[in-house]
Amino acid sequence: MLARILSSAVLGVDAYIVEVEVDIRQGLPSFATVGLPEAAVKESKDRVKSAINNSGYRFPDDRITVNLAPADIKKEGTGFDLPIAVGILAATGVVPQHRLSEYLILGELSLDGRIKPVRGSLPVALSAKNDGFRGMILPKENAREAAVVNGIEVLPVPTLSELVEFLCGLRAIQPESVDVQAIFQEAPPDEIDFCEVKGQEHVKRALEVAAAGGHNIIMIGPPGAGKTMLAKRLATILPPITFDEAIETTKVYSVLGMLEEAQALMTNRPFRSPHHTISDAGLIGGGHIPRPGEVSLAHNGVLFLDELPEFKKNVLEVLRQPMEDGYVTIARAITSITYPARFMLVAAMNPCPCGYFSDPNHECTCTYTRIHRYRSKISGPLMDRIDLHVEVPAVRYKDLASQHEAETSADIRRRVNQARVIQSERLQRARIHCNAQMNNRQIKRYCPLDRDSHALLEAAIDKLGLSARAFNRILRIARTIADLEQAPDIAPHHVSEAIQYRSLDRSTMFG
Repeated sequence: MLARILSSAVLGVDAYIVEVEVDIRQGLPSFATVGLPEAAVKESKDRVKSAINNSGYRFPDDRITVNLAPADIKKEGTGFDLPIAVGILAATGVVPQHRLSEYLILGELSLDGRIKPVRGSLPVALSAKNDGFRGMILPKENAREAAVVNGIEVLPVPTLSELVEFLCGLRAIQPESVDVQAIFQEAPPDEIDFCEVKGQEHVKRALEVAAAGGHNIIMIGPPGAGKTMLAKRLATILPPITFDEAIETTKVYSVLGMLEEAQALMTNRPFRSPHHTISDAGLIGGGHIPRPGEVSLAHNGVLFLDELPEFKKNVLEVLRQPMEDGYVTIARAITSITYPARFMLVAAMNPCPCGYFSDPNHECTCTYTRIHRYRSKISGPLMDRIDLHVEVPAVRYKDLASQHEAETSADIRRRVNQARVIQSERLQRARIHCNAQMNNRQIKRYCPLDRDSHALLEAAIDKLGLSARAFNRILRIARTIADLEQAPDIAPHHVSEAIQYRSLDRSTMFG
């Protein structure tokens, strides 16, 4: 007999429908799986056989052929265990087939018939909704994650026998429901705050500008100046993540199986801080079976690269495309996969190998050649893509001992949110959300300068030798500074402050 079960698999961060066909014929006992299955899918036959027998059903001693269509896409993972088992039971008449076309089924089987969690439940739920299915049947542990998608039934099942009883009409399964608003309201508060940072007011101002416009930023200063401390607190002043952004980010974590137990959505913007020994595949994504990298895990959040020159040069250079485009495309012989990668880059570095170049309190022991070699690890094109360059001096004792109450993250976030609202309304037709995403045409339209601002910018470009890309960065930053002041037009003092944030550009930093 022949049975058809509908399941799903993930390609990149999106899911596609997989038709699981099970054919049972008389002949010598055998179990063949076709349709480009990888090792974990081929091994499912042993898990399926034990699960069916240990659940109290008979596994047929016949010739079994399982086809996973479309057959030209490689199938991976353990999510096909459950649909294959249901297909065998349907082909042998244990399960009626008339209800199988209404649901997508996925799950990994334990040898005793328990259904174990799988990866990618959220993309599968989105695919089920888009393709008009009534709902999906999946492991209990994945139910909350899938239930954030409205418009479909999400049926959690703990064991194979309970699923069979449901399909036979002998048991009812209560659909999982999730209150999305409650999830966002229950998001844990930030454990760190900007008020804990002593001094460094100009760096805090630069981080506020970066957060308001979604700009990339690099901080350069001696060890112990507070660069890492400041970077970790940037996420506390970013605008709250929206539902659409949370879905996009959660899809990446779902595909990698990195969601915490019973976590339905990523309700805080991610903060990723990979070590400088990371490979290009670990940072960008890739591998034999392509997986998202750190840039995709930081989607809609912050990617912090500490000790930037210590990263391998080829690793840093592959950052240029996602920083410009907001996505990563990994090409393989069979297919190419695109992962989202729109993040804020926050980098930190010492001014020289010993860390004390230009520090008035410590003597630098580095030669000019060592300093030049150290700084040249960061290419000019990469620096051009970093909007704000900020020097972070050592903190003075006066600031450390001060009892002055600094601004909290909540205070700064209010100003950032107001600036983002202005940008969203201005850029609504372009379908972008912040000034850092503006292209050349939008910069020309929304960043007009008066005569004094033009003269100031021209003088700065001639003196610093800035590139055309740096020119556009300055205009974006000036627009953000004006938005923080809720000013309709860019004024000379906005341009002047924006130019200060390019003081570590190629001609001065790498010259």
